[in-house]
Amino acid sequence: MIKEALMYIVGLKEAKIYDINEDKFTDKDLKRLDKSIRADSITMSTLTSLLDYIKSDTDSMAQKMIVHVLAPDKVQLISMLDADREREVLVSVQANLPKIRLNEFINQEEFIIMMQAQFVSDEERKVVTAFAGNVEDRTIANYGDDGVTQKATVKTGLASKEEFEVPNPVTLAPYRTFQEVQQIPSEFVFRMKSTDRGVSCALFEADGGAWRNAAVEAVAEFLKNQLADMGGSQTEYTVIA
Repeated sequence: MIKEALMYIVGLKEAKIYDINEDKFTDKDLKRLDKSIRADSITMSTLTSLLDYIKSDTDSMAQKMIVHVLAPDKVQLISMLDADREREVLVSVQANLPKIRLNEFINQEEFIIMMQAQFVSDEERKVVTAFAGNVEDRTIANYGDDGVTQKATVKTGLASKEEFEVPNPVTLAPYRTFQEVQQIPSEFVFRMKSTDRGVSCALFEADGGAWRNAAVEAVAEFLKNQLADMGGSQTEYTVIA
């Protein structure tokens, strides 16, 4: 108790500043108090909820605000620099997206479910799903000088079978960005192999991540168009990506 009391008394004394070798030192730990008070950010999951919040004028905002598209699935509403040269993050939007198992082999059943549930329905998706669902186990083989092209026996009817080349590459549009914007299609390498547990399938990204830039631009363009309709707003919103 005596030790704690002495430490408390020492802490009450006024801080002293010392000049040593042209540097300034203090005998107490000091913490700078910010000039501006910042609110905790609100977490959202859709672009629509962000726009509803902005249009509602629920909270007071600065004359100029920034809508920053950080990634295909993340957007923030932030202020300009305040008196402390800091920015206030009012809203953070994180899209709720499915976990798509790309760049790895998964079993035939899981692959078919993934294709139907996590990819936009189009003709190419139907081709890949049908091929994965009808391929016959132990018939997948590599052939050709490059060692990449594959062929497999596929059921084409109740009793008939034919040998086809595995479609490759394929252009598909997984759900990888906000639902309010169009999903970005990209190329994938479609591979199959036979294992002790049956057929396994995989999609490997083949566009070098270019879809990310396209998705960010799509989200930014959507927000610009929506915010442009707010002619009577006292706040100016700048969308950056």
